[in-house]
Amino acid sequence: MLELRPNCECCDRDLPPQSRDAFICSYECTFCNDCVTNVLHGRCPNCHGELVRRPVRPEAGPAGGLAKHPASTKRKLKAGGCAANAA
Repeated sequence: MLELRPNCECCDRDLPPQSRDAFICSYECTFCNDCVTNVLHGRCPNCHGELVRRPVRPEAGPAGGLAKHPASTKRKLKAGGCAANAA
């Protein structure tokens, strides 16, 4: 089950679970579209893996949706942002 982390690790922009601007790597590192495009160029600064659009979890549904499986509220932020770590 994806955590659906609440923010971009680079710029701390809020990324609610319904956001289509959230991108993740296979480890669920989470970034906004602006940082992925303009700073990270599609690669995770932590694992160097590909960043893809995070799926949206519906409010409800057969699996329970957000009502049964809420998004994480724990924020992660890279010290100094990502610009210094982007390569």
